[in-house]
Amino acid sequence: MDNKIVVAGGGIGGLACALALARAGVSVDVIEQAPAFGEVGAGLQLGPNAMRVLSDWGLHDELHTFAVFPEYLSVRDAHSAYELGRLRMGAMSRARYGSPYATVHRADLHKLLLHKVQSQPGVQLALNARVGSYSESAHSVHVSTESGAVFEGGALLGCDGLWSRVRAQMLGAQPARASGHLAYRGMVRISDLPDHLRQSRVTVWLGPHLHVVHYPVRRGEWLNVVAVVTGVLGQGHGGEVGADPQSWSHEAHAADLLRALGPASRELLEVIATVPQWKLWALNDRKPMCGPHEHAMGRVALLGDAAHPLRPYLAQGAAMALEDAWTLGELMQAARENPNRMDWPELLLRFAQCRWQRNARVQRRSESNGTIFHAAGPLRWARDLAMAALGENVLDKPWLYNGPPSPPYV
Repeated sequence: MDNKIVVAGGGIGGLACALALARAGVSVDVIEQAPAFGEVGAGLQLGPNAMRVLSDWGLHDELHTFAVFPEYLSVRDAHSAYELGRLRMGAMSRARYGSPYATVHRADLHKLLLHKVQSQPGVQLALNARVGSYSESAHSVHVSTESGAVFEGGALLGCDGLWSRVRAQMLGAQPARASGHLAYRGMVRISDLPDHLRQSRVTVWLGPHLHVVHYPVRRGEWLNVVAVVTGVLGQGHGGEVGADPQSWSHEAHAADLLRALGPASRELLEVIATVPQWKLWALNDRKPMCGPHEHAMGRVALLGDAAHPLRPYLAQGAAMALEDAWTLGELMQAARENPNRMDWPELLLRFAQCRWQRNARVQRRSESNGTIFHAAGPLRWARDLAMAALGENVLDKPWLYNGPPSPPYV
C-alpha cells in the first residue's frame, strides 16, 4: 500500500481526503479540472461533528481566525416572525459535544485546507486535469485526463462532486435527481444592516413551500443569506430556459425571490432587501445510498457529493465529506500500524462498510427535513406544535453531532 493514490477533485472534499491520507503517510496526486484552485458558493455551517474532524487535523487555531461561533439557532415563522423554537449553541455545544458549532465562508475553509495540503511533502497538485476515464489492473489504477495526461496510483478516489465522472464510470450513467427547489444566495456586510439584525445567531425562517436561513461568516463581518423556494430555472426565477443545472452562477433578481416568498414578515423582508446581489442554482441530489457498493468497488471509491449528495436541509454536506476523509485516514493509519497489512481494495471496502449507512441516514433526514421545513396545512401545524412542546429536543441531533463514529476496524 506504499504506492501513491489519485484523488479526483480539488474542492473541500478532495483536499480533505488528500490531507487525511497525507497525514497517514500516503503520497497523493490531486487532479482538478479547473485552471485554478478555488471554491464557489458562500456560507457553510459546521456542526460539532465537522469541527471535531478539523480539530483532529490540527486546524483549530486557524479556524478561529475566520469562523463565527453563533450563540443559538432561532427558528421563526416566515409570515408572522413568531419564534417557533430555539437551540442553544456556543458554550452549550462545547459542553454537550466537546466541540463548537461554527459558520464559515466556503472559500475560507477551502483556502485553509489547500494551504495545509500544499505543506504536505507527499502531495502533488495538478490543474486543468479533467478526468476522462480510468482503468484498473491487478495492482494499480490508471487515470487518463481529457488533455491526455495519465496519473497512476494504487487507488482512485472520486471526490468530484454531484456530477462525478468517476462515479459515472464506476456505477454507470445515473442522472441526478431534480428536487424541484431553487436556492437564492447572497451576502451583505454586517455593517450595512440595522442594529437589530446584527446578532451572532443562525436564523431559519419557515413558510409554506419555502425557507430562508442566514448567519454571520468571515469573523462576523458578513451575513450569508440563502432562500430556498419551489421552482424551476427559467420559469420566472432568472436564467434562461435550459440553463446549465450544474452551474452555481445564474444571475437572479430580487423581484423573483420576493414573488416566491409571498406575504413574508417585515423583518424577513428587511433582510432580503439588504442583499445587493443574488445568485441562483437548482438543487439536485440522488437517492439515498443503498449499500457499500455505492461507496467503493475494487480500487476505486467515491467520497462526499460524488457518493451521497445532500439537500441543504440538515447543513451536513461539507461535514459528511470531512467525515468520509477522516474515516479513510483513520483506516489507513491503522493499516500502517498493523503487521498484517491490507491492500487498497480491502481498505476501501472497509471504508465503504463504515460509512454508507450513516451517509444514507443523513441523506434521508436531509430530504425529510425539506418536507418539514416547507410544510403547509396540517403538517405545518403539527411541526409548530412539536417545536413548542419539545423545544430543543426537536432541533438537537446527538446521533449526528457526536460523530464521526470511529471505524470499528481501527
